[in-house]
Amino acid sequence: MRYLLLFLALVSSLASAQGSTVLSLAEAESLWQQHSRELRLAQSAVSGAAADVKVAGQIPNPDVSLNTLSISPWSGYGSGGWKDKKMDTALRLDQLIERGGKRDLRVKGAEARLDAARFDFDDTARQQLGVLRYAYYNLRLAQEKFKLAREAAELYGKSTEAGRLRQKAGDIAPVDLSRLQIDQARADSDARLARSELEQAQVALAYLIGRESDAAQLVAGDAWPTLEEKALNQAPLDQRPDLEAARRRLAAAEADRDLAKAKRQRDVTVGVQYEHNLQNAPTNSYGFGVSVPLFIWHEYEGDIARAEADLDATRLQYEQAQAQAVGQVAQARNALLSARDRYQRLEGGLLADAERVAKAAEFAYSKGAMGLMDLLDARRTLRQIQIEAASARADYAKALSDWQIQSEFRKLK
Repeated sequence: MRYLLLFLALVSSLASAQGSTVLSLAEAESLWQQHSRELRLAQSAVSGAAADVKVAGQIPNPDVSLNTLSISPWSGYGSGGWKDKKMDTALRLDQLIERGGKRDLRVKGAEARLDAARFDFDDTARQQLGVLRYAYYNLRLAQEKFKLAREAAELYGKSTEAGRLRQKAGDIAPVDLSRLQIDQARADSDARLARSELEQAQVALAYLIGRESDAAQLVAGDAWPTLEEKALNQAPLDQRPDLEAARRRLAAAEADRDLAKAKRQRDVTVGVQYEHNLQNAPTNSYGFGVSVPLFIWHEYEGDIARAEADLDATRLQYEQAQAQAVGQVAQARNALLSARDRYQRLEGGLLADAERVAKAAEFAYSKGAMGLMDLLDARRTLRQIQIEAASARADYAKALSDWQIQSEFRKLK
């Protein structure tokens, strides 16, 4: 409860600045879904893959040709209009007919790539959600560190002013006043650095949620996640979107391999023709033709070998993704357990002990029962433990987010 009250006081002080925008993590995630450039790029890839499916299913367009033959400048073109000239005119229409199921195989491969693009979108959303949470917790940590640094600078400033008065009265030596001034300069420098880190964290979060112009007003309003002792359960790895995408790409590669083999089935081009002949007596004639390719120089052995190699590579990439997923989950689990232990150690008494020691040192120094060096050591120890505790809370929050992202798979609403 004490830390919650301190956190509320911190948020209130940060939000008191004119125009501050206090964001909960849920609100930040909502803005991220609306404005994320990475999500829009991933969605454009899905749209492109959907267009590829439409292209793959289209029947080849026919070719139409108009040929004028038997043009002889020496014998004359003949009098009258164009239709009376002494020339032959042929109108021809040709249509390619694919064999071997090539169109179906193209559609099968394109549909598999479309499914892969959709799972890629889900995986991009999964990873970018982790990036957003990191940015949010970094801002939350920067706010806390800035508050601690500002309080330390104010404390050292007051101590230095009091030291000057005591030095004039002869209560402390000039060297003790110099020590206070040195620590005050360090505290002021730390406060400026903390302010810079806070501004950087605001800019990082603002980019992700599309609020670049309002970066300086952003405040992370949520408290740190509470410790969870529940069992670390995870969804089956085969539900991970990156593995689903790799599996669909494997299916697409198999379809491409089959399509390469299907090229050995000769396609047929069928044509019909109308001919208007005016060389002698005007005559009209009709005809048709069929053409097929001759496999004289090759039978697409290179295309098939290439498709087989691509299939092998895709299969290896799928196996690689599976192995990486297992490692990522294990790393996330270990990191979460480690962060949780550190969090418990600091919150379980170390921070409270440092605060009690610092208060006792302040009281003893005010009564003349402790030297200045001991007081400064107690202050530095407290500040170090406070920063370590804030970092431990942030590390736990990030580790918990990593575990959820690596082990729990949910699509964006």
